[in-house]
Amino acid sequence: MDIVYIRGLRIATVIGVYDWERQVRQIVSLDLEMGANISRAAESDDIEYALNYKAVADRLTAFISGSEFLLLETMAEQVATIVRTEFSVPWLRLRIGKPDAIADAEDVGVLIERGIRS
Repeated sequence: MDIVYIRGLRIATVIGVYDWERQVRQIVSLDLEMGANISRAAESDDIEYALNYKAVADRLTAFISGSEFLLLETMAEQVATIVRTEFSVPWLRLRIGKPDAIADAEDVGVLIERGIRS
């Protein structure tokens, strides 16, 4: 299995459990690795046969920026479901971070894997 990835996708959204967090938009950062077979796209040089990372990024940006979550865990599960179902991705690894959540930390967040990596 090959991997198509997106790193450092930054999206503004409402995320958090504290009252002040519900009043502001915060940045979340996504790193996404998606299992794919790229051989047909490589042979044909045709985007039709590729896992279109621009389409994935656009979909996730629209979804996350238009949503409100209390927990990163909930966001991560819903993002994983979108990627796996809408883009036919059999396996993914997703990291979602809140870089401004803790003053003395570079980043905090969750890392999940879903599906079967073959």
